Amino acid sequence: MKATQKLHDLGQSLWLDNITRGLLASGTLQRYIEELSITGLTSNPTIFDHAIKNSHDYDGAISQKLKEGKSGETLFFELAIEDLRQAADLFRPIHDRTDGVDGWVSLEVSPLLARDTAGTLAAAKALHARAGRPNFLIKIPGTSEGLPAIEEAIFAGVPVNVTLLFSGEQYVAAAEAYLRGIERRIAAGLNPDVGSVASLFVSRWDVAVAKKAPESLRNQLGIAIAWETYGRYRSLLDSPRWQRILNAGARSQRLLWASTGTKDSEASDILYVQALAKPFTVNTIPEVTLKALAAHEEFGEALPANADTVLAEFAKAGIDTDAVAAQLLKEGVASFAKSWNDLLDCIASKSKTLTAA
Repeated sequence: MKATQKLHDLGQSLWLDNITRGLLASGTLQRYIEELSITGLTSNPTIFDHAIKNSHDYDGAISQKLKEGKSGETLFFELAIEDLRQAADLFRPIHDRTDGVDGWVSLEVSPLLARDTAGTLAAAKALHARAGRPNFLIKIPGTSEGLPAIEEAIFAGVPVNVTLLFSGEQYVAAAEAYLRGIERRIAAGLNPDVGSVASLFVSRWDVAVAKKAPESLRNQLGIAIAWETYGRYRSLLDSPRWQRILNAGARSQRLLWASTGTKDSEASDILYVQALAKPFTVNTIPEVTLKALAAHEEFGEALPANADTVLAEFAKAGIDTDAVAAQLLKEGVASFAKSWNDLLDCIASKSKTLTAA
């Protein structure tokens, strides 16, 4: 049995953390769906930046949009929505077959809105309306300003992928924002079936403490944080509050593992995939990690979830995980904003080149 199929049978969804026009046109994404159990897809500005910068696949579309007077952010979102609509259509049979549990694609609001509640909500509603697909998640950051936008977007019926989560506490806050939105829909007599995932970033933890942690704890912090968060997730799913919304026709917001590519060249290429093989979750993995996983006929059993023990060892080593979580969120917001600006610079440069040609 392929390792990808084993994860699927365990109850974990594998989503691809990549999208390019070439991936669609070549039939590669369709092959991943058919052969490697890929059941969804996520995107981000860096992915689109690399796709546009490193190929000519978008040149014709950009030229046409420039003739129509479009540029910058407006031009980018048109390109992104075109790609993601095609991907959403490929995943639509999965979405229909699972009654909306799986088969989603994700598009991010501008990261420059991470601290702007009203702007984030307006952008989320507009992008969802433009997408015109039922299996289209809008990514909203789980910042303090993003939480009210998440609640309001869910209440408005906009499916949400909560991004930039780094800790169990931050996950619970995002889950509660989702719950409030659903509870308000139920109270208003609206359909409570609004899809959502909550994306916890994993490998960035190990990068952040690589020079501080003892060698015996190398590459263990991100996994321990994920295990601890998974415990909170399962407790929430079993809570009376969550059961009430399920009884009213809602569905569970799923916990998603993000940033699961191995960063340490000396570690296993499927380190985080193996450690986070847990049911009722999603793992969105980079294409290189998917290929590495596909090369493994078996990848062993998931490691034992001794999160408390591992976290206690990090505390003894003088690592304050609350401080690291705050640092990671701050750096994540800044990194996403930089990626966005790089993307817009790429589009401006490409537009200038194409206009001159």
